[in-house]
Amino acid sequence: MFRKKKQPETAEPEEDEDDIATAEVADESQVELKKTELAPKGGNAGGIIGLVVSAIAVTAIAAGGGIGLGLKTAATIERAIAEQDAAKPVEQRPAPVKYGNNVVVKPLEPVITNLASPTDTWIRLETAMVFKSQDIENPDVAAAELRQDMLAYLRTISMGQLEGPSALQHLREDLNERAQLRTKGQVSELIIETLIIQ
Repeated sequence: MFRKKKQPETAEPEEDEDDIATAEVADESQVELKKTELAPKGGNAGGIIGLVVSAIAVTAIAAGGGIGLGLKTAATIERAIAEQDAAKPVEQRPAPVKYGNNVVVKPLEPVITNLASPTDTWIRLETAMVFKSQDIENPDVAAAELRQDMLAYLRTISMGQLEGPSALQHLREDLNERAQLRTKGQVSELIIETLIIQ
């Protein structure tokens, strides 16, 4: 009866190996493109952080090395200076001279008197006056006047004024002021040699 007409068989085209490789590359490229599209923006942040951490580490190492080298150099310099100073001979400097050759030190007679308070307390003060030899014509008269002023002054002070660490310095300043006023500046200084309170 009726027969179907045979259709000619079409041959399937043979796939070439090159075509397969190209298709695989195309598929892989599409996968890579999708990965890059899906990757978060700013993907270089990890690289920048690593770079900053590396820079900080290198800076810290360099600073530590610099500090160590500086300390070693300072110690070496100090040691060299100490050795140099030890090698130098010690120079003896003369003590500064307060007064010149034309200065005279004249001891005064001791002043003995009682204090203003308590009245039964006695004081003995031995002093010496310092002056230039050409300034005072008659040193004995100046000495007697100074003794008289010291006697009057000592009768006005109390025991409390002579107590404490700075009491002697205050007494010395007061006596020097009186001596310079009495001699119109001709006596340079009044030296306290002995002070006895009884």
